[in-house]
Amino acid sequence: MKNQSFEDKKLKNSAKTNIQKDKSLPWWVELLFVQIGLPDKFLITILKSNKKLKDFIKNDTKSIVTFLFFLIVLAYFYPVVRQSKNKIECQTIAKDYISENKDLIKITRKELRMLSTNLCNGGEEIYEIKNIKR
Repeated sequence: MKNQSFEDKKLKNSAKTNIQKDKSLPWWVELLFVQIGLPDKFLITILKSNKKLKDFIKNDTKSIVTFLFFLIVLAYFYPVVRQSKNKIECQTIAKDYISENKDLIKITRKELRMLSTNLCNGGEEIYEIKNIKR
């Protein structure tokens, strides 16, 4: 009886190994390591890092979701920040242009800011001003 159960176990184990041997390799392993002939050392590192990545994803889903949420928020607000930056640069350039090209005497900072904002927004008020005298 013991001998019979040992033979059954042996047959089951050999059937399992045959099933494992019949599994085909993933396409990328076949291409890189069988056809091209990359060293097995790379395959071992890739498989270890793949396992670590799966474990990380399984254990730290909360941090991954938080990071993705943060990236989405940054991507959402980036156009607003870029537009504000461009507007400030335009106003700075317009202030320099107005100061150099127009003979403005005794103009206040607020008026200069108003003229530069007007120029950046497509206004033509600055072209109508020749000299402001007070």
